[in-house]
Amino acid sequence: MKKELLSKSSAMTVEVGKRLGHTLQGGEVLGLVGELGAGKTTFVKGIAKGLGVNHQHPVNSPSFVLMREYEGRIPLYHFDAHRLTEASDLLRLEQEIGLEEYLFGKGVSVLEWADRIKSLLPKEYLRIEFQHLKENERSLTFHPLGERYEKIVKAIKEP
Repeated sequence: MKKELLSKSSAMTVEVGKRLGHTLQGGEVLGLVGELGAGKTTFVKGIAKGLGVNHQHPVNSPSFVLMREYEGRIPLYHFDAHRLTEASDLLRLEQEIGLEEYLFGKGVSVLEWADRIKSLLPKEYLRIEFQHLKENERSLTFHPLGERYEKIVKAIKEP
């Protein structure tokens, strides 16, 4: 059961992320998919707020470091696979960073450009597709893969 929400501003995208963050209990994996500028990192900023990440540690895209970790009521692991293009990159992400430990750990793992590392994702996760509609409008489509994620999607309220 997918759910689609329309965001008419960056603030609204942050709010949807925040509402999702409030529902998370730890151990969730969120795969974000969408073109550059579609609102993925903005959405992660909202998730961080919902998880109680200290606002003095701003959430930024981890493009150049692959992963950033933020402490909140539940740890947030923010991955960015945008620059991963070869099998060796995937192997590095899996072995050097220990992706599996994060994906099956107690924190919340959010992976931008999840379609680039599909083979590394668990069988059950929440896929969120971002589509740029107009200058400030975005479509966010939530695709729950697994019963746990269906419950989470049902709990998300529109802003």
